[in-house]
Amino acid sequence: MFPNAGTIPPTFSLNIQLLFSTHSFTSFFFLFKMKRVNSFQRFMNSRAAANCRYQPTCYEHAANCYTHALLIVPAIVGMALLHRLSDDRWERITAWVYGMGLCALFLISTAFHIITWKKSHMRTVEHCFHMCDRVVIYFFIAASYTPWLILRELGPLASHMRWFVWLMAAAGTMYVFNYHEKYKLVELAFYLTMGFSPALVVTSMSNTDGLYELAFGGLIYCLGVVFFKSDGVIPFAHAIWHIFVAMAAAVHYYAIWKYLYRSSPSDDIRDA
Repeated sequence: MFPNAGTIPPTFSLNIQLLFSTHSFTSFFFLFKMKRVNSFQRFMNSRAAANCRYQPTCYEHAANCYTHALLIVPAIVGMALLHRLSDDRWERITAWVYGMGLCALFLISTAFHIITWKKSHMRTVEHCFHMCDRVVIYFFIAASYTPWLILRELGPLASHMRWFVWLMAAAGTMYVFNYHEKYKLVELAFYLTMGFSPALVVTSMSNTDGLYELAFGGLIYCLGVVFFKSDGVIPFAHAIWHIFVAMAAAVHYYAIWKYLYRSSPSDDIRDA
């Protein structure tokens, strides 16, 4: 026979209530966590396998496009401003080289992300623009150093960096066309090496105006690399990388505008 309600010990009833309340809390917490994870995954896909490219979500695609598309017009205006401030032929040439590198970075990046987002079925075109997106980084680095290497006086050995930086850009281009997406860490090492090598020469100049801004911009680039390699780990990682690029480029542009064009330095050198 079953015991009636009056014979159930109070401690037994309390344990049953605690069991159900604990189970309810655990279930609620589990459902809340699953809902949060599912909502979180809307903004980020799984990390890509080795030698494969990360596939962004629609939200990430949009962010990747807009974060660089909005900078195309400011880059063009900035190039025109430097050209207007130029006092001689070398300053005009340098303004064009640096300005074209800046504009090309944002233009090609935007075009690649739009094609990847809206025309992903065009595999050949997408692959071509992806390689161009990687190649333009090398030429952007070279173009960013060109004003400092041309418009500032350098020593006999340091002056060779004027052409060597473009040789490194050409070598990086060959690497992309031969080993695209195969050795990602090697590619990153190339970018960092090319970014820091000319800096060693620039810091040895007798005129040190603008070097703090140059170093600060380089630090921003380095911090952004963390997000550049975090696709599938941090939502909108690539778009955040774009923002770091924009901030660093703005700092470097300010330094070039203030110390190389606006101040009209008298110690510049024009010979190779």
